[in-house]
Amino acid sequence: MKIWFDILTPKQLLFFGPMVRKLGKNHKIMCTSRNYGQVVDLARIKRVNLVIVGRHGGSGKKDKLIASTRRIGALTDIVARFSPDLTVSFCSPEASRIAFGLGIKHIVFSDSPHAEAVMRLSLPFAQKLLIPWVIPKSEFVRYGISKNDIIQYRAVDAAVIVRERSASTPPAVNRDKKTIVIRLEETAAAYALGKKSTSSDIIAEFAKKGERYNIIVLGRYRPQIEAVRREFGRQVTVMDKVVDGKSLLSVTDLFIGSGGTMTAEAALMGIPTISYDAIPNHIEKYLVRTGLARRVTSPKNMARLAERMLGKGSDSRKKAARILDSMEDPYRRLLSAIRDL
Repeated sequence: MKIWFDILTPKQLLFFGPMVRKLGKNHKIMCTSRNYGQVVDLARIKRVNLVIVGRHGGSGKKDKLIASTRRIGALTDIVARFSPDLTVSFCSPEASRIAFGLGIKHIVFSDSPHAEAVMRLSLPFAQKLLIPWVIPKSEFVRYGISKNDIIQYRAVDAAVIVRERSASTPPAVNRDKKTIVIRLEETAAAYALGKKSTSSDIIAEFAKKGERYNIIVLGRYRPQIEAVRREFGRQVTVMDKVVDGKSLLSVTDLFIGSGGTMTAEAALMGIPTISYDAIPNHIEKYLVRTGLARRVTSPKNMARLAERMLGKGSDSRKKAARILDSMEDPYRRLLSAIRDL
C-alpha cells in the first residue's frame, strides 16, 4: 500500500513520526510538509524525510488563502505521481482537497474542535476521524462528518510524544537554580486571530525573580522571539532554535504553557505544570480535572503558585506515570481504520 502523510506542524511531526516508522516497514510512505522553519528543523532532528511544498501562510487571512491555494496546485502533481492508496493528516485542508479531488481515501486525526476553519475545510471530505476519548463526538459532527465515522482512542496525543525517546541532548542550564520554562501562545493560527496575548505580562512577573530562577522562554514564531528579546533582554533566556521539547523538559522544574500540546507533554512527564489557558480546549480541561496541571490566568497569582509548587516536594511524577500507562497507542486505532476502509 502507498500512504501519503501531510504533516504541517511540529506537534504533527512528533505525533506521526512513530506511525510513519512502523508503517514504513511494510508500506511505501511519502511525507509532505510546507516551508515552516520549526517543522523543517525538527524533521532533521527526528530524522523524518519530508517533501517540502509551499509555505506557512502567516497570520493574515488573505495570506493564508493564497498560501493554501498555491500549495494545493503545487502538491497535486506530486501526489498524483505518487498515486497513494490512502492519505493521513491532522485535518490538513490541502490534503483534504487533493485527496477528495483525486479520489483518495483520507483518514484524519484531531484534538482541536476549536480550530473551526480547519475543521470546516477538512472534515466533510474525510472518511474517518480519530480523536481522543475526552472530546465528545458531537464537537466534530457539527462540522459535517457522521458520528459513525468518528473513532475515539483512550489517549491524549501528547502521550505518543512523551513515550518517544528524546533525539537530542538537553540544553545546558545552571542546576543551582530551578528552571522555569514559559511557552508562548499560538498567535498565527486562524482560531487565535484577534485574541489578546498575555504571555508578556507573565514573563514580566517572572523576570523580576530572574536571579533566583533560570527563566527560559520558548517562542513559536520569529516576531514573538524578537519582541521578547526587545522587551526583556538578558532578564530571560529566549530559545531561538528549534529544540526537541522532551530534551528541554528533562531539565525543567516548572512548566508554564498556554494549554496546548507542550503543556500536556510536561504534565504527562510529571513536571509541575501551570496552564494560562490561552485557547480553552478539552485536553487542557482534562489535565486540570485530573490534577496534572493547574490553571491560573493572573500573572501575579501564577508567580505565587509557582513559588509554592517549586518549594515543596511533588508526587506528580508517579501520578503522571500511572495515567500515561493507562493510555493506549492511537496507532492501533489507525490500523483498524485502515482495515475498515
